[in-house]
Amino acid sequence: MRFIMPGKKIIGRTAFLLLMGLLVFIARYVYLATPVISAYGAKIACSAVYLQHREIQTVIEEELSAFPFSIATYTLNERDASVTGSVWGFAKRKAIYREGLGATLVNDSSEAQIRAQQFRRPVKPVQYTDSIPWPNGDQLPDTLPRSINIIQLDAILQRELDDYKTVKPRHTTAVVVVYDGQLIAEKYADGYNKNTLMPGWSVAKSITAALTGILVKEGKLDVNAPAPVAEWKGTGRERITIKQLLQQTSGLDYEENYRKPGSAATMLFKKGNAAAYTVQLPLKYAPGSVFNYSSGNSNIISRIIRQATGEKNYHAFPCEWLFYKAGMYSVVLEPDASGTYVGSSFCYATARDYARFGLLYYNNGKWNNEQILPEDWVKATVQPSAADTLQQYGYQFWLNGFNKNDLTQRWYADVPADMYFADGFGGQDIYIIPSKKLIVVRLGLHVTDENKLLKEIISTIR
Repeated sequence: MRFIMPGKKIIGRTAFLLLMGLLVFIARYVYLATPVISAYGAKIACSAVYLQHREIQTVIEEELSAFPFSIATYTLNERDASVTGSVWGFAKRKAIYREGLGATLVNDSSEAQIRAQQFRRPVKPVQYTDSIPWPNGDQLPDTLPRSINIIQLDAILQRELDDYKTVKPRHTTAVVVVYDGQLIAEKYADGYNKNTLMPGWSVAKSITAALTGILVKEGKLDVNAPAPVAEWKGTGRERITIKQLLQQTSGLDYEENYRKPGSAATMLFKKGNAAAYTVQLPLKYAPGSVFNYSSGNSNIISRIIRQATGEKNYHAFPCEWLFYKAGMYSVVLEPDASGTYVGSSFCYATARDYARFGLLYYNNGKWNNEQILPEDWVKATVQPSAADTLQQYGYQFWLNGFNKNDLTQRWYADVPADMYFADGFGGQDIYIIPSKKLIVVRLGLHVTDENKLLKEIISTIR
């Protein structure tokens, strides 16, 4: 007869329970994460194939080569213009392409329902932009400003591309520099050019803010008024203002964390209506009291824009009131399955059109003598809220910090304090530096040392 010490029994049972708990945790994580992995890859691949005209294998080798997306399989179906992702044959998710609308994930609605949606889309003006001078077109002048060391600038941009040329995913795919309103330099990685549509990710937030500004100018929205969200009536959330949504101080219980299958990943990749998902979240903080960067806030704003413009006009509104007026003919905003633009994350445009968007803000919201944005909109955009302790966020734009005597409080220590920028995942950025008369667009598949890049670009100004 064997005698087992009671202590060993307890240790054995504890180890068994810990093992079972770990297995349950892993199983739950896999259950929640695999649909996100499949959906993310399907969406990225679908947009890249049909908007960027790239081979799906190239996208898999570059954007989707890292874990956990590398464990999934992505299949292109050219007959119905779609991409399907799956993990070991499970958790299949499909993204479909529609002309003028980009890619949409099939969530909550059937594919047939999504494809049956009817939207009024604007007719793109027939423009031979190569014969129209910049910034309204793409014809560049033969002479460049004498105040710029062009040879030095060209070398800086080339080095930015060459430093990571053999790395996958490639760090930088495009850099465009505008000085005093003139496009003075641009460089593209192999396979990309001035006509290639590039993902902006959270640059979409800044575009959403601009569309909000237009509606404020037209008297259809008031940033200081409570956000018109019917679901919030009588819940305490009806106190949230549009301004608080813009400044990321709504107080909603949302976490911008993509390393786990939480609210951010759920909203973008598992739900067919991003705004409907976010508006049902409870309050975590009193509105206006805490800064919490949230793509959810941006998608609520996007739905508010849809309500303010009306169903008949909504899908044409960005082009007719913003993009086409500023010569930005390439921009594609992608909607979710409900038909609302994913105003937090899904936009594509050429590097030059991102530069034009920056130029619009640099010129205080004016283009061709037309005041597209309210006259005080840019000024309001670069004012942080009292709740933002680092003073680094305005109306869906990041700021470089406002303590001119403390470089540690700046986002980029070697860049002037008046710089503000639209910033997207992976280093998709539109930097606006009024004191240096500069706009710098940097796009890529991975972040780089952008403080160094901007410092070197600034150094070329004599």
